[in-house]
Amino acid sequence: MFIGHWAPALAAAAVTPRAPKLGVLFIAAQLVDWAFFIFVMLGVEDMRITPGISAMNPMDLYHMPYTHSLLGTAAWSIGFAALVYIWRRDLVSAAIAAAVVLSHWLLDLLVHVPDMTIAGGGEKLGFGLWNYPAIAMPLELALTFWPFAFYISRTTGPSMPALVLAAVLLVLQMVNWFGPPPEAVDAAFLLTGLAAFGVAALLAWWVGHTRVHNDAAGLAKAVRGR
Repeated sequence: MFIGHWAPALAAAAVTPRAPKLGVLFIAAQLVDWAFFIFVMLGVEDMRITPGISAMNPMDLYHMPYTHSLLGTAAWSIGFAALVYIWRRDLVSAAIAAAVVLSHWLLDLLVHVPDMTIAGGGEKLGFGLWNYPAIAMPLELALTFWPFAFYISRTTGPSMPALVLAAVLLVLQMVNWFGPPPEAVDAAFLLTGLAAFGVAALLAWWVGHTRVHNDAAGLAKAVRGR
């Protein structure tokens, strides 16, 4: 799962204007992957390239107890929610942010071969859709672009930023699927991943600051009409 992780961010931003801005939600959706890539660079967690470990992905994610266990992801979601609450003083906004962070583990569970854990040890979990490209690929596109269309339908603003974001997400996914597979887990590989997350988050920030939620726009219009 790559761009599909941003589906909950788009859906949350579409549902209510009390959700954090789209750029913040994009960070939330990939927060544990940001942390994982940084932890790998620091030697806290680890991965290796093992061709054939799954049909679609050569990454052997054999040690990631602090980011990709359910307990670890829950801790990241609580921490992120606390930051959002301090910033916005809104429990609903904080709860939405927490749910988006937590969604990462659930979406990974669908596609990963068994490498996910509940608390960092014990049985490894994963439904392994990475071994079934005919299912995983259309599922990822549907998971991403249906919420994207829902977000556009629930907000008002210029089309260009949203079109740029959609195009970049599609390009990132195509590179992920059809680009040359990584040969090693080195600094270049890890920094490229972080850069991809950063570009998507910056574009989402741009989109979120150019669009107004329909509910918020309607409320503002009603207030002005009094």
